[in-house]
Amino acid sequence: MKKWNKANRYALLAGLLFFIVMLTFACKKKEKEDTKEVIAPTITAEVTKVPTDTPTLTEAIIIHEGEARSYLTGEWKAEEEVIKRPYAVIFNNIECASPQSGIGDAAILYEALVEGGITRMLGIFDGIDPDSETAKRIGSVRSARHYFASFADEYDAIFVHFGETTYATKAMKKLGIDHLTGSYGIGVNSFYRDPSIKSPHNAFTSLDGILKAVQNGDIRTEYEKGYESHFSFYEENTVPVSDVDVNKLTLKFSNYTSPYFMYDAENKVYLRSQFGSEHTDANTGEQLAFENIIVQFVKQWDIDKNGYQTMELADASGTGYYITNGKMVKVTWKKNESTRMMRYYDETGKELIINPGKTYIAVFPNHKTENVIME
Repeated sequence: MKKWNKANRYALLAGLLFFIVMLTFACKKKEKEDTKEVIAPTITAEVTKVPTDTPTLTEAIIIHEGEARSYLTGEWKAEEEVIKRPYAVIFNNIECASPQSGIGDAAILYEALVEGGITRMLGIFDGIDPDSETAKRIGSVRSARHYFASFADEYDAIFVHFGETTYATKAMKKLGIDHLTGSYGIGVNSFYRDPSIKSPHNAFTSLDGILKAVQNGDIRTEYEKGYESHFSFYEENTVPVSDVDVNKLTLKFSNYTSPYFMYDAENKVYLRSQFGSEHTDANTGEQLAFENIIVQFVKQWDIDKNGYQTMELADASGTGYYITNGKMVKVTWKKNESTRMMRYYDETGKELIINPGKTYIAVFPNHKTENVIME
């Protein structure tokens, strides 16, 4: 038998130690692999965007450099355009005066009952393109009612009308609202008559006429300092969480006036019809379309024996509906006329966020809620 010397013993010991170390390392590696955390595949879900009045991404800030969001539509425009005061124009809305001219360019369109079951409309314009057909012809323009003056004041708008009731005269004086009328003052030369249309449904105005009157009257042309937006907007078009689908909305203001809106899912807008046909702009032939619809229920009643209407608006609140993207959510509203504050709130009590784009607002009697039909 071969004798092991000291050197051989050391070599054998070193080999055994190496084998033990390698075996231990392999076992630990296997154990680590066996206990390694398994990462599940990422599932991409549709995430509701957080509403914001300003872009949150660096890219968005770069894209919108030199721009600001419109107070009326939430769309991005040149800063120097956004700070300009809007015009709020009273539109005739009887069948013989339809279709109206320039109404399709209104960023916000109000509709409310006046006497006799007819409605009038208030178009709020977020600037008017001087090269457009609207710049040449807006109307026909009719006389003001005091609640329309109140709506115009919510937006710090220059109120444009042709005549007014005594109630409207008092309201405009109380509110201190800047206004142009074809009946007297600086606005008398801002309107013209179309002889092919029967009076009093033939009064029209133009951008040039409005601008000259504003200049002659030294009327402020920019939003009042500290003005706060009437609305808050989503950054992008957003579908509200709701179980109520609205593909057709009918508003039976009266037996005479029952406009309806059909949802165009492809373009994500509601298309308006009235008097048995599409409601179009006479200047363009295009049907009126809105991204947002608000039905605002108000306490409304006859103010005198002539059937003139009034509403509880000075310091009031109520309920309503917000309709967009084929869905409806219930809302509440609160208005303080003396401070020009008017806000809508969702069912959680938070301020309502609406989609960018045009908005139609039906100011509807709260004792006729059954006449608001959603299909």
